[in-house]
Amino acid sequence: MIAIACALCCGQATAQKRLRDYGVVVGVMKTGANNAITDVKGVKVGQVTLTSDVMQTGVTAIVPHQGNLFKKKCPAAVYVGNGFGKLAGSTQVQELGNIETPIILTNTLNVAEGIAGAVEYTMKQNPNVRSVNALVGETNDGGLNDIRSRFVRKEHVIEAIENAKGGAVEEGCVGAGNGTVAFGYKAGIGTASRVLPASMGGYTVGVLVQANFGGVLQIAGVPVGQLLGKYTYRDKILQDVDGSCMIVVVTDAPVDARNLERMAKRAIMGLAQTGGIASNGSGDYAIAVSVAEQNLIDESTKHYTPTLLHNDDMSGLFMATIEATSEAIWNSLFAAEDVTSNGRTVKAIDKQKAIEYIKKAQSAVNLQPTYPLGQ
Repeated sequence: MIAIACALCCGQATAQKRLRDYGVVVGVMKTGANNAITDVKGVKVGQVTLTSDVMQTGVTAIVPHQGNLFKKKCPAAVYVGNGFGKLAGSTQVQELGNIETPIILTNTLNVAEGIAGAVEYTMKQNPNVRSVNALVGETNDGGLNDIRSRFVRKEHVIEAIENAKGGAVEEGCVGAGNGTVAFGYKAGIGTASRVLPASMGGYTVGVLVQANFGGVLQIAGVPVGQLLGKYTYRDKILQDVDGSCMIVVVTDAPVDARNLERMAKRAIMGLAQTGGIASNGSGDYAIAVSVAEQNLIDESTKHYTPTLLHNDDMSGLFMATIEATSEAIWNSLFAAEDVTSNGRTVKAIDKQKAIEYIKKAQSAVNLQPTYPLGQ
């Protein structure tokens, strides 16, 4: 058996097909240039994919801004949709309302290596640091990956952080999504973005997901899972219901931890819009971060004086979060391919049939893409 470790840069994503590449437009808000989390200025994504005949796993790192993240912390919040999971570092985020390391995603039994890599990276940047709160999330890829072998090492984590790039983001069977399954289909990493109109501030919301959960798949309101005959509890048989979904939301809007938590709650609503059910054994977590430059937290100063949006200005950001989360999950499915590993084969969704059902449903109601938010 030969193990292959492959670092995947975001700029290599041009050949992949996503939901919109099949002519399906979802939502009513405008996307960013790449329809990705990296549409938020300064955000970069790095991925390391580990693949062999028994190994389908990896690391995905989200780097919120390109300064020293420990010295210029980002306002942040965590919301737990269902807590059957291991989100290391979440209690300090909830207590202090910020993050101080890149966000790391990997598999369930390699969270410790995720912490070790993020800590080592941060200590290298900051020689005098004696405490680091690494934020590391996971999903369980034990079906396609020999998870007990714990293939991920801290060096993979550091590599993902250091090789992070802007631009298009590789999706599907890559990084922390290499071995994941959603709605019974091969899934993985997915991303999307939304841009508010200038009249609402022109802010961008970007989302990245690690999709690995069950339910009854819906796409653009169409019950695709039922039409394709694959869904949780079909014939009263439990099918891939448990798993997890990690959702990372980043915005350039000037919002604090309190309103970021409100955005994180809407990310779970986006998951529900795809048919996810947050089952008993699913760890469904949303992490929301603001990278508004004027609100980065510099603890060397005497006071913290952020500029914040009013509560009444949050609704557009809520809607953007819901739309981007749903589309990120759908992209994770459409970018994935069939995988055989660890004695199991998981098929990708039948893209052509799914698109046929969606377009037929939209044609029946003469649905035309519109952007009522003035775009």
